[in-house]
Amino acid sequence: MSDVRLPELPAPLRWAPQPEHWSLDGRALTIGAGAVTDLFLDPQGAPPKLNAPRLLGRVNGDFQLSARVKVGFRSTFDAGVLLLWVGEDAWAKLCFERSPDGRPLVVSVVTRGVSDDANGFAVEGDRVWLRVSRLAPSYAFHASTDGRSWELVRHFALDGEPAVGFLAQSPTGEGCRVTFDELRFSGARLADLRNGA
Repeated sequence: MSDVRLPELPAPLRWAPQPEHWSLDGRALTIGAGAVTDLFLDPQGAPPKLNAPRLLGRVNGDFQLSARVKVGFRSTFDAGVLLLWVGEDAWAKLCFERSPDGRPLVVSVVTRGVSDDANGFAVEGDRVWLRVSRLAPSYAFHASTDGRSWELVRHFALDGEPAVGFLAQSPTGEGCRVTFDELRFSGARLADLRNGA
């Protein structure tokens, strides 16, 4: 399949696996995940789930990638995600996800052989800003309710040279539609890890 190019990103991106549907309307990327799609290596030993559609590209050096993420929540764990991907057993995702009690949450997962799962904070409404930053040799996840003030969600290390990009998932449902807009990319190193400046 041919590369996908987003004006804001310096590298071409590729699907793996292909989504149920997708579109690029101006500067808004929409991904439709199919039923029972997920990316998770269960620490309790359930079979791996690696079928969520993801659009990824490789970027060198330090960077910051952010997007406003709007999720058409219908089922538990429906989510829109910014993803760092090294391989099937090494990756990290920053999610805007529907919790089991129906609340939209910022959630992070870091996978090194198995996945962990950590809730961040609840959000009112169906959209939030997410950002992933590389500060070699580490990475940071931040989230924001207004796109200006950022809250640190996770600071972690990940071996290898990951690709970065976008994912949609619907682990328990019949599908999920996610729109990423207000995309911003910078090759500048994040100046302040704690406040996200």
